Amino acid sequence: MDTVADLLDPVPTPASPPNEKLRRLSVAEWERFQRDGFLVFRQLIPAAVREQMLAVTLDGVEREIGPIEYEAELHYPGAPASLAAEGGRTIRRLKQAHSRHSVFTQWLSDRELTDRLADLLGPRVVMPLAHHNCIMTKQPKFSSDTGWHQDIRYWAYQRPDLISVWISLVPERVENGCLRVIPGSHRMSFDRSRFDESLFFRSDLPENQAVIANAVPVELDPGDVLFFHA
Repeated sequence: MDTVADLLDPVPTPASPPNEKLRRLSVAEWERFQRDGFLVFRQLIPAAVREQMLAVTLDGVEREIGPIEYEAELHYPGAPASLAAEGGRTIRRLKQAHSRHSVFTQWLSDRELTDRLADLLGPRVVMPLAHHNCIMTKQPKFSSDTGWHQDIRYWAYQRPDLISVWISLVPERVENGCLRVIPGSHRMSFDRSRFDESLFFRSDLPENQAVIANAVPVELDPGDVLFFHA
């Protein structure tokens, strides 16, 4: 059975940041991201900005302002069977966050964010406007379970140098389904057979269970921002 150490990429972690001078990150933060694959920045979003984002989100959910992805459309475990079933119109995500309100556009170009990304990705930071340009909603009772995965499965880039930026608008705790991550998994290499047809990491395999056992919850408060290697 593979251990986590066995799966680590033989390519060593860079000993120093690629930029001569980091713009926002400390050296310790840069090193932590290289090692663990994620960073949390507490209260990075100003309260007024966060409150406006939340207001736009609540309005979008209440009035079902499209484009929308419903839980029933994905058929993940725990999702309603169809749009016509009980809970069938439970919203999974509000798509196209960038174009919903200028508050998102303005914050996405804020130096507090872009400088941190540049420290990790290099000076040219690009934001795709496709799949992950969205507001995730996790609602009581009918929200589905999402299998273990890396976001790179949605993309077709030659290099996997992607960072997902996760903004917390409400408290995210273990009790209400906060995100979980596997530290160091961005440096692991897995055979295709260890994933299902949808490229979810198979939790039924003992060798995968040994990796999943290292998962940790990422609890966030409103205004916190999570970077994770995608």
